[in-house]
Amino acid sequence: MSGFTPLRLCGLGVYEPRQALVSDELDARYGREAGFTQSQFGLTSRRFASPDETASMMGAAAARDALAAAGWADGEFDVLIGAGGVMEQPIPGTSILVQQALGLGRSGISAFDVNQSCLSFLAALDVAAMGFATRRWRRALVVSSDIASAGLDWRQPTASAIFGDGAAAACLEAGDDADGPALLARRFESYGEGRDLATLKAGGSRVRLEDGLEAFEDAAKFHMDPFGIFKAAAKRLPPVIDKVLEDAGLDRESVDLIVPHQASRPGLDHLRKLVGGDPARVVDVFGEHGNQIAASIPTALHSAWRERRLTPSSSVLLVGTAAGISIGAMVLRV
Repeated sequence: MSGFTPLRLCGLGVYEPRQALVSDELDARYGREAGFTQSQFGLTSRRFASPDETASMMGAAAARDALAAAGWADGEFDVLIGAGGVMEQPIPGTSILVQQALGLGRSGISAFDVNQSCLSFLAALDVAAMGFATRRWRRALVVSSDIASAGLDWRQPTASAIFGDGAAAACLEAGDDADGPALLARRFESYGEGRDLATLKAGGSRVRLEDGLEAFEDAAKFHMDPFGIFKAAAKRLPPVIDKVLEDAGLDRESVDLIVPHQASRPGLDHLRKLVGGDPARVVDVFGEHGNQIAASIPTALHSAWRERRLTPSSSVLLVGTAAGISIGAMVLRV
């Protein structure tokens, strides 16, 4: 699954919702003493979208930020890939809504969505790279925008406290230099035995209004077994990391930077122990953002880019887990 593909990361952008919710505010919502949320879940704040901050609005704002960073004018790309874990609506997909919000509704630029919950950004990068390899596209805009707060069950702190809202986008361009920036390797694995560990059952055809309002309301809330997910990820993640690094000609010690899905504080701590070496190699924005579902990885990548940690020719491991359960990892040379 190496799939070496020359490509360049031209620009990154983010959008942070206006409302910053600090952990102390959640303590009151849960009826717990001050400091409970921060001590239990390891984060100080996260952003929550207001009603006017829709997924497409946030995605378009992040896209404009990325386009400006890349120096691309509006519409100077061949494909727009929506890579959110939670869609704004079932039909049409978020990518179409972002295209319209960018003022490109008459452009004819191909727009579609790729969804692998928290791994959607990596899945979209994989699709873009395949499009570059077949010369179908030269430039791609990937947009991840998620509003996790819309479906949280506030009766269950373990399934609600860690999540935050936000959007991030990336401008990618096909390369022609085998020694230049590139996608060095990628690997995805899925294990359906974990299908019940994280679920949001409403919004499709499984649970319908005719099943009753109470059943529909329950299905519209996110349900998660955090300990089951951690156990499954801890088991499946190490071999995926080792295989993708081997395909890239690297190992845990030699990769320069690690940008993980910001799944949870225990998850990030486990990853640091797993890869070893300097713990600062692991980009960690969880404390200020929480788990932003698919927007999590590109938000962390943007943070590394803003801090000038994506140095020329350095290697970057993008890695995460998703509902299903799925594991994904990519190695970029920037």
